[in-house]
Amino acid sequence: MGSTFTELIIDATEPQCLAEFWMAVLDWRITYPNGNVVQIAGDESTCPALVFVPVPEAKQVKNRVHIDVNPSGCSQMEEVERLLALGAQRVDMGQGEQSWVVLADPENNEFCVLRSRVD
Repeated sequence: MGSTFTELIIDATEPQCLAEFWMAVLDWRITYPNGNVVQIAGDESTCPALVFVPVPEAKQVKNRVHIDVNPSGCSQMEEVERLLALGAQRVDMGQGEQSWVVLADPENNEFCVLRSRVD
């Protein structure tokens, strides 16, 4: 017995725009649009899905939870450059020299690009 992790909810001032960024990052698609709420995943059976919900306020402080991504079919630096071109920005969280790169999405939510490669 136990629970299944099915969704990660992300607050957004512009859910559709943020969902489009993450769809490009992950090569996912919208699986459940519901008004201003947008759910994306690889397909209808992919878990967990990312669900973007509207909130009126902008992000204020460092995330307590963040997403890590692994490059697929390219190097870490190639993936970082691709994500920067999509609208991500580099972030210094005081992490120092690490094997991962910290970026922020268009609404300033931090995420990491890991060094390992998934092919």
